[in-house]
Amino acid sequence: MAVASSPLIVLEGIVTAYEGADRPSLRNVSLRVGPGEFVMVGGPNGAGKTTLLESIIGMLPITCGSAQVCGIDVKKQGTAVRKRAGYVIQNFSFDPLTPFTVREVVMMGRYGKLGYFRRPDRHDAELAENAMKTLEIEEFADKPIGTLSGGQQQKVLIAQNIAKEPEIMLLDEPYSNLDLYSREYISTILAGLVRKGITVVVVSHAFDGLPDLPIHAVVMNNGSITLDRACRAAEIEDIVRTTSQVPVAHA
Repeated sequence: MAVASSPLIVLEGIVTAYEGADRPSLRNVSLRVGPGEFVMVGGPNGAGKTTLLESIIGMLPITCGSAQVCGIDVKKQGTAVRKRAGYVIQNFSFDPLTPFTVREVVMMGRYGKLGYFRRPDRHDAELAENAMKTLEIEEFADKPIGTLSGGQQQKVLIAQNIAKEPEIMLLDEPYSNLDLYSREYISTILAGLVRKGITVVVVSHAFDGLPDLPIHAVVMNNGSITLDRACRAAEIEDIVRTTSQVPVAHA
């Protein structure tokens, strides 16, 4: 698939395996993603979609191949990559007694950007407030995050990563706890990021309510990418469903 001349994500033949696993989770995966692309990653459960995100952001060691994100070697400088990329995880659970307010959790996105040695200032606080307003959660700012619903907590984590001002936003099943209205609203926010030149990579089983943008479709099966092409938002569900049924043979 043709992308911009200076891609933000360049994976070349990467292999990734979880510690103790008897087989790789990703096998010879290559992918190029340019700035300002909206990428949808689909495929069956266990196909390697979450592993792909964790490899891009340097949370899992890459055993073979090369990975460059924002011009940084992921294998050597994963921390530097994570300062410039946001990641909204899929499986999260906040205990009702979690002692952090929504505002504090969103502000943690700024700490991730600034590193250990710089304290947040007024500008950082404004970015956190604006992110809460964007996600329409400012009314919960002083509430403990554990008292919110799953969908509200999802929005808090998205706001946290927007406050980080990332060059790349990775989201793992961001629509899973949301109703259709909220899905469409989140898609509108993500489309706004794309129009600002931010690359958005979404792993999802839900394809309704997507923005009317060109989609970079990536389908995974058995740890490999089996489809990598451009499409329209209206096509993505059929593309993922039909491609996911194609078996993948490995030597």
